[in-house]
Amino acid sequence: MSPQATEADIKRAYRALARRYHPDSNPDDPDAEAHFKEVTIAYETLSDPERRRRYDVFGADGAPSARPGAGQAGDAFGLGDLFDAFFSGDAFGGRRGPAGPPRGFDAEVAVELTLREAAFGVVHPVEVRLPVTCERCDGSGCEPGTHPSRCDTCGGTGEVRQVRRSILGQMVTASPCPACDATGSRILSPCRDCRGEGRVQALRRIDVEVPAGVDSGQRLRLPDRGPAAPRGGIAGDLYVTIAVAPHPEFEREGNDLVHVRRVSFTQAALGAVFTIETLDGDEEEILVPPGAQPGQVLRLKGKGVPSLHGRRRGDLLVRLDVEVPARLRPEEEELLRQLAELRGEEVAPPDRGFFDRVRSAFQ
Repeated sequence: MSPQATEADIKRAYRALARRYHPDSNPDDPDAEAHFKEVTIAYETLSDPERRRRYDVFGADGAPSARPGAGQAGDAFGLGDLFDAFFSGDAFGGRRGPAGPPRGFDAEVAVELTLREAAFGVVHPVEVRLPVTCERCDGSGCEPGTHPSRCDTCGGTGEVRQVRRSILGQMVTASPCPACDATGSRILSPCRDCRGEGRVQALRRIDVEVPAGVDSGQRLRLPDRGPAAPRGGIAGDLYVTIAVAPHPEFEREGNDLVHVRRVSFTQAALGAVFTIETLDGDEEEILVPPGAQPGQVLRLKGKGVPSLHGRRRGDLLVRLDVEVPARLRPEEEELLRQLAELRGEEVAPPDRGFFDRVRSAFQ
């Protein structure tokens, strides 16, 4: 499916496919109803602006399944295939005439982003070695000044037919022409640079527009930016797999960011105020209320990661880690013992040998 297709193009293609695969028009086809439902779901996805945007960015991974299990291993037809064939007018049908140059394969590349880049979006350049259109022949595979010739094996139809007799009468079978790879044409004077392929290997630099809100493991789809196809066919897609590097201060949980803030037990008991630098680079004031408990979460609304759908931002969650000192100065210990006495709390005696005796009793 072309990203430039208009709403009218989508509606026109849907009406044509709906008429072709409607169960009433195919009473003898047991799969007609399933095909009709798939076409309808594809139309609903492509005609909805948000779902269409997700398909353009993520491919079939970002679109709903046409039926349970669609597009999985063992499935005859998935949504990705249906979208690609939506405007061909032959989503479920067979060959009509020469197949033409085959489509290029898809390719995949991984990029690592910082948390800030993943949160707010970035144009990230990648370098990838893949087949590109041959400049000498402009992708035709022919030496400049020459042209493909009609295949003399199949007569330009792209398929060969065999007739054989059986007890049921004559049977005609058709198969792709092996001489021209079902294209209907042959190159008699191949390009010296690409040897008739129409493409050569090269290192390409591609600027990937990463939308705000992506996360590790998600894939972006760049239509027609993948490997060039042989002999001027449509290029494949390039899929970009996202990996987000760990951040020293924040951990992502969905669209929320979590920051662990260590505070002393006196700050937790009496309250405190401190500042934190957000992912935006701004400083925000955090108020620790008196009596704060270990693990308590303080929330800064709208300071997390923007939603990939563009509806809202997550929050910044500050989780308190109350630190108990491992060593106390004598005056600090005395003050704490006075506090324990005021609160009526039993504590260990000041004799250091007490703990040694308790420890030895349990050994």
